[in-house]
Parts: sequence; C-alpha cells; structure tokens
Amino acid sequence: MKHQRGMTLVELVITIVIIGIAAAALFTAMASITAHSADPLLRQQSLAIAEAYLEEIELQAFTTQANAACSPVRACFNDVRDYAGLSEAPHDAVGTAIADLAAYNVAVSVNGPDAWSGVQALRIDVGVTDPAGATLQLSGYRTCYGETDASGASLCP
Repeated sequence: MKHQRGMTLVELVITIVIIGIAAAALFTAMASITAHSADPLLRQQSLAIAEAYLEEIELQAFTTQANAACSPVRACFNDVRDYAGLSEAPHDAVGTAIADLAAYNVAVSVNGPDAWSGVQALRIDVGVTDPAGATLQLSGYRTCYGETDASGASLCP
C-alpha cells in the first residue's frame, strides 16, 4: 500500500479558523490605530496656535490703551484686556483669517489684575478646540513692569 502525505479536511478547517481569528484581531487593532493616527498632529497644531496667540497677547501693553477706530477690529487690539472674551477661528496678528485653520476655534479669557508681592498681573487663558473636538489650554501671566507714559511717569498702579 502506498503512503499518502497531506492534510486532512479537519486540519485544513482548523488552520483556516486560526488564521481568521488572528486576521480579525489584527484588523481590529489596525483600525483603532488608524482612527487615532491624526490625534498627535491635531494636538501639535492646537499647541502651535495657542502658543502664537499667548505670545501675541503677552506682548501687548498691560495698562488699558485707547483704541483707534479701524477695520478689522482685531488689528486695533493694543492692550491685554482687548483680547478678553475673544472667540474666533485662527487669525494672524492683524486680524486676517487663516483659511487652512478654519476648523479650529480659539477662545481667550483675561482675568485679574491680581497682585503678586505688590506686582499687578493678568492671567491669560487661551483655549484651542481642534476639528475632533479636543481642547488644549495654555495659560500665562502678563505683569505690569516698567511701563511709563510719554513723560516717564509709571503706568503701573
């Protein structure tokens, strides 16, 4: 009698089931990874937007300044308090919308002044909401230090 080599039907079915279970697990893991692959990019973009706004605001005067009438209104912001309550899609420092970032939203709040060892300070909170709905918030402080008027008198209380 001749000895035959090969797989039985039962062995073949068991192999197909095992490979099917492994493939399903792999595809589930890949789907989860792919679904979250843009999250770090969105977070990095939100961070860059928040840092840009916070830096722009912190560079403004601490004391309230008179605003000239101009358009767009944001181009006239000349002190920290002007940004209080700002909520918009990202714009550059002169108020021009950045079309590629229209899906993001920036919200700014300014609180204070609070006194730190006799130094006046405003707390600035910048929140950026990305297209996926996640919010990133940065906070900073703007203090009144060495600001003077045209005559050299201190503007800090």
